[in-house]
Amino acid sequence: MTSAIEQVQVFMEAGGPIMYLLALMSLLATTVFVSKLVQFLMLRLWGGSDREEALGLWRSGQGRAAVALLEGGGHPAAAIARYAMQLRLSRELNDAETREEVERVAGLFLDRLSSGLRLLAAIAMLSPLIGLLGTVIGMIDAFQALEAAGNKVDPSILSGGIWVALLTTAAGLVVAIPATAAHQLLDGIVERAGRAMEDAATQVFTAAPGLAQDRAARRVPAAAVLQGAE
Repeated sequence: MTSAIEQVQVFMEAGGPIMYLLALMSLLATTVFVSKLVQFLMLRLWGGSDREEALGLWRSGQGRAAVALLEGGGHPAAAIARYAMQLRLSRELNDAETREEVERVAGLFLDRLSSGLRLLAAIAMLSPLIGLLGTVIGMIDAFQALEAAGNKVDPSILSGGIWVALLTTAAGLVVAIPATAAHQLLDGIVERAGRAMEDAATQVFTAAPGLAQDRAARRVPAAAVLQGAE
């Protein structure tokens, strides 16, 4: 373990500032990935059984029971379905206004789910370019040293400069490959959550349960729907 750490330190010093920049980008990518996973786990993005049961109750005309079943549901689709149900039951807005309000809140929810993904995508795109920049700079230094040697050319000068130069390209790829995979994974999860939200809202609007008995249902503020998506 000690030798591996020492070897990494040697590579960092050989690669210069570019290596430290890539190390910082790697740390940022790891932080974003872990924080998004924690957020998704807290929102229970891999659940959905309660939502389907609640939508079944809604279709059968049991609006209040459906809303009650979704209380505390962390999945964005459950939160959007509950919000849409509460808006329809309260009858404070007509159907068109209700759809617009639900779409607005769903858009805000998706924005919060997607936060950080652009940074991850930028790291995945820029790290190979930064590594390549380090390689170009290293090659320039190597050939300058070769030129300065004049007639006393030592092949080790060139070979040593080349491997040090290529080190930053390798480091850039080491950062970019996991960052790209992490971005694709998280983006896929957000996309599935968005489709689930759209599906749940559509089911609420296409079903018409007996609303008369539920007119007293209380409308929940949009901020409460978004709670937990931070």
